Amino acid sequence: MSEEKSLNFIEEIIEEDLKNGKYKSILTRFPPEPNGYLHIGHAKSICLNFGLGIKYGGKTNLRFDDTNPVTEDTEYVDSIKDDIRWLGFEWANEFYASDYFDTLYEYAVKLIGKELAYVDDSSSDEIAALKGTPTEPGKDNRYRSRTIEENLQLFADMKAGKYQDGEKVLRAKIDMAHPNMLMRDPILYRIKHAHHHRTGDKWCIYPMYDFAHGQSDSIENITHSICTLEFIPHRELYDWLIEKLEIFPSHQYEFARLNMTYTVMSKRRLLQLVNEGHVTGWDDPRMPTISAFRRKGYTAAAIRDFCDRIGIAKRENFIDLSLLEFCLREDLNKTARRVMAVLDPVKLIIDNYEDGKVEELTTENGPDASMGTRIVPFSKELWIEREDFMEVPAKKWFRLAPGAMVRLKSAYIVQCDSFVKDGNGNITEIHCSYFPQTKSGMDDGSISVKGTIHWVSAAHAAEAEVRLYDRLFTMENPMDAEGDFKDTINPNSLEVIRAAYIEPSLTKARLDDRYQFIRKGYFCLDKDSTENKLVFNRTVTLKDAWAKEAKKG
Repeated sequence: MSEEKSLNFIEEIIEEDLKNGKYKSILTRFPPEPNGYLHIGHAKSICLNFGLGIKYGGKTNLRFDDTNPVTEDTEYVDSIKDDIRWLGFEWANEFYASDYFDTLYEYAVKLIGKELAYVDDSSSDEIAALKGTPTEPGKDNRYRSRTIEENLQLFADMKAGKYQDGEKVLRAKIDMAHPNMLMRDPILYRIKHAHHHRTGDKWCIYPMYDFAHGQSDSIENITHSICTLEFIPHRELYDWLIEKLEIFPSHQYEFARLNMTYTVMSKRRLLQLVNEGHVTGWDDPRMPTISAFRRKGYTAAAIRDFCDRIGIAKRENFIDLSLLEFCLREDLNKTARRVMAVLDPVKLIIDNYEDGKVEELTTENGPDASMGTRIVPFSKELWIEREDFMEVPAKKWFRLAPGAMVRLKSAYIVQCDSFVKDGNGNITEIHCSYFPQTKSGMDDGSISVKGTIHWVSAAHAAEAEVRLYDRLFTMENPMDAEGDFKDTINPNSLEVIRAAYIEPSLTKARLDDRYQFIRKGYFCLDKDSTENKLVFNRTVTLKDAWAKEAKKG
């Protein structure tokens, strides 16, 4: 009997809340800001919030935190929804913080009426100068003593568009000497004359995240508002606003965000990589975005498994990228169809095979019979990998060499008789003899060999471009670099093979298909493919080459 998995601290809280009747059912939310593409860190949050809803028979809302019109776009909204659905989840309701702009405005008016908010004419520099330091209290400014009537009028004028950006802000009136600096009269509203992707030009004042977030949770009756650890200092303001507004008491809980080796998670830095041309876009397969992982050939099951394995903790730590790749290999090993592709081709000619003869050989699609079989054509001239021939073989070399024998997968045993070089000393042809009695499935056992290599029939092969992706950075934590984090970009993160040869079945590949190119790694079709040019991306190598490098170091 398998041991039951222990609960994480959030699950313990939820189970206690349900047990003591605090809630009849739970309601969580995933609240992304639509200012960029989701990355693998967001996948952890998605799996957590939606997973809790599923586990405890509750629901999860998708709410877009669209309070900053300058950086937000419907392109990002659409990509976020695609990513969540691809991961295997569906939201109960789709909301936007902008849905609540009228209500949030009324909440702000209510705070003014309670003398808990005021309009401040100070510049951002003046506000910062009076805020104090962690060891020194801040100071009240002259606008803090404005009357309720004056503040109500000024706030209405802000809403009416009578002031320019930055001319005034609305601040909560809490305590300028508070030990938590976020509680020193935080800004609740700022002026932004910018077109909003949903509300258009209706508003020229927009709530700050801290004012919109908790109140949106409360409006939706969110029972467990789950954030990452950097929001711990914000929880006090979250609770203060809910208490003073006397609204549904949503509560915030914090967990450690995902930090992963050999990558960066900051949207700002990811945008730098895109804008400066270090990658081709947000979905470049070297990026840590969910759309990039999808394009690279990752599976949703592998990412969900990864998020489950790393668990939920209260302390920050770095997760090795190798664990994500391990989860991927585990899934692809069971689900990816096996095919043959030659990435660095050299011609192999079977001299004693009949000219013009073509055999249709049966080969397995996967590691077990449930994946079925397929037919591959076999002929006199084949393409094999250049690395599978060695003119002067090393010790324990079990592939092709002068006089050596090897099995061609699902076909025959061949023996190398001779080879041809060009004027530069490069091998251009390998000539072999085959043994008819050694055909796979009908082998009489008269010849035994230790090595098996893959191949494609030269007459039937299709040509393809193959992109070999590797880690984007050479340092485990690029942000620890002495100079610019971009100085650690791996110059070998992409190798493009312009003319690889693939078996004919791959001409029918679809974007959602996953393949193991036998002995070469896992691959998928790229969206750049056309009818005349197929492009395949390497999803992951068969083994962890970086682990070997680490041992060498």
